[in-house]
Amino acid sequence: MGKPTGFLEWGRRLPEKADALLRISNYKEIYQPQSHEVTMQQGGRCMDCGVPVCQQGCPLGNMIPDWNDYVYRDRWRRAYERLIATNSFPEFTGRLCPAPCEKACVLNINQDPVTIEQVEKEIIEHAFAEGWVETTQPISRTGKRVAIVGSGPAGLAAASKLNRVGHSVVVFEADEECGGMLRFGIPNFKLEKWVIDRRLSIMKNEGIEFRTSTPIGKTLTWNDLKAEYDAVLIATGAQKARDLQCPGRELSGVHQAMEFLTRQNRICANGEQAAEPDAKGKHVVVLGGGDTGSDCVGTCHRQGAASVTQIELFPEPPEQPGENNPWPQWPMVLRTSSSHEEGGTREFALMTQELVGESEKLQALRLARVEIVDGQPRAVEGSEFDLAADLLLLAIGFTGPRTTELVDQLGVALGPRGEVKVDEHFATSIPGVYCAGDSCRGASLIVWAIADGQEAARAIDLELRDSTVPHLPTKGRDTPYGGR
Repeated sequence: MGKPTGFLEWGRRLPEKADALLRISNYKEIYQPQSHEVTMQQGGRCMDCGVPVCQQGCPLGNMIPDWNDYVYRDRWRRAYERLIATNSFPEFTGRLCPAPCEKACVLNINQDPVTIEQVEKEIIEHAFAEGWVETTQPISRTGKRVAIVGSGPAGLAAASKLNRVGHSVVVFEADEECGGMLRFGIPNFKLEKWVIDRRLSIMKNEGIEFRTSTPIGKTLTWNDLKAEYDAVLIATGAQKARDLQCPGRELSGVHQAMEFLTRQNRICANGEQAAEPDAKGKHVVVLGGGDTGSDCVGTCHRQGAASVTQIELFPEPPEQPGENNPWPQWPMVLRTSSSHEEGGTREFALMTQELVGESEKLQALRLARVEIVDGQPRAVEGSEFDLAADLLLLAIGFTGPRTTELVDQLGVALGPRGEVKVDEHFATSIPGVYCAGDSCRGASLIVWAIADGQEAARAIDLELRDSTVPHLPTKGRDTPYGGR
């Protein structure tokens, strides 16, 4: 529980960030390491709340009070062991998770919550520095082979679990490098790619095979995988971006956010230079107010945009949760990211009516003010105006996975939103074929992807093994078969 009076003695303290003007000159992670002393105090703020609602708020069921207490008591090795009992990749969630655990922290009722995410990051980085994160070979092999398609957080989590208990795992990735959205969708200033490579190196040394530049459904079909492997896991994510439906969509200068972010990540990795989309010297509008939109804003600053405007459809949220949004519900409040701190303009309650251009090039967005009627946004008549733009980035969400080959080749059943349909054990309609992460859940959080991958691995393990052999445990159980 940390220190009984810790939350009264120490306030919430996040790590220092590089100066905004300095950090937009590069793509390095913006947060600085936190001292052990400060981290120990932050762990000590964890109170004896009786019911740790933070654990219920975490999709992984992380035993947060336990490792907070160990950090406060300077027992870092034990904190690390407790952390990896439930989370395969705390170095990812410690950087990227929106921390629903912190929103559910009991302190968050009327004070600032414990810095759970930052403590998590400091634990795993300390563990790497001390050499505690070691390659662990399975005691024996089961003779069963599993194909995992997709190397994002869901696929990697499942691969790690299944390999650890002795199954032979091959991960197939369509791109030239592994990591999925972690590598190609998340900007370096939030996650430098050496963090992914460090984990992949461990997994390779443990015996997991990675095959890149191998899109399944083309030369190698889904039926080929099903015939060759004892089980197949679909973990390809929700790659289909939602498009903007309005006149002028065909104009040049309109791009999907992931096209923009992926280009920059490849430039950071190997200097690849694509002509477009590039924000340098342009007046940029980012349509969509979520994390992807925020990532676009930060990337535009670093590319040298002349101006950046982020537009949201709904009205500006309040600074504090309303009476109809009590703890421990997810607080519907205004969120200001590090990218917003770096500059640009945010506009709310605006609807795109038309894209205006000349010579087939985008020049402006025709926008209308929005009012909410019966919970839905509606354009206010006569409120239209034009906003100049050379580049429009669409960050308005994802509609689901690409499933054409899956359906044509395997006959996998889909759900009502176009997602891969699964049962409570992550099994699809085709025997021996499973699905985890955004492919079946829809676009969601990295922590949910890891949780789904771990649970899908357990279901596959149960199916492949004889009932007399120990299986992967259920979520949150502290055993050698937990996270790593």
